[in-house]
Amino acid sequence: MKIYIASDHAGFELKKHLIGYFAESGIILIDKGPFAYVAGDDYPDWIAKAAEEVSKNPSEARAIVIGLSGEGEALVANKFKNVRAGVFYTPIGSGKDAFEIVKLMREHNDANVLSLSAKFLKSEEAERATDVFLETEFSGDARHERRIEKITDLEQGR
Repeated sequence: MKIYIASDHAGFELKKHLIGYFAESGIILIDKGPFAYVAGDDYPDWIAKAAEEVSKNPSEARAIVIGLSGEGEALVANKFKNVRAGVFYTPIGSGKDAFEIVKLMREHNDANVLSLSAKFLKSEEAERATDVFLETEFSGDARHERRIEKITDLEQGR
């Protein structure tokens, strides 16, 4: 599994943090940029690079994209075929339930891109969300397979 990561200026520090966090565990995140902080850069330029990689090989690649809210980043990623991006920006509830949405996006939607908010997440919350995203497998239930096929049909214009 290849794991790509990209951000804009608003997500740059959190991206650097996550790269270091995962390097400690032996997981290498492939950085698609930016490689230096540039105030006012445009998130589509960088997010597209990570989403394109996932689009080429959706069953063997995942991505983490980071911006101020995570919303625009998910919009960009979802423009690419075979990409299913979900947003996580603040824990709801407490304890194990706070990250349930990330688990569900993997189990039910086979999401292959996680979009994070640098504004609404602490670094520890981003770590946990990313851990859940990478550890959770797609359930493979027939109803979820059927729904993903319908998404693919829409994507293909069928």
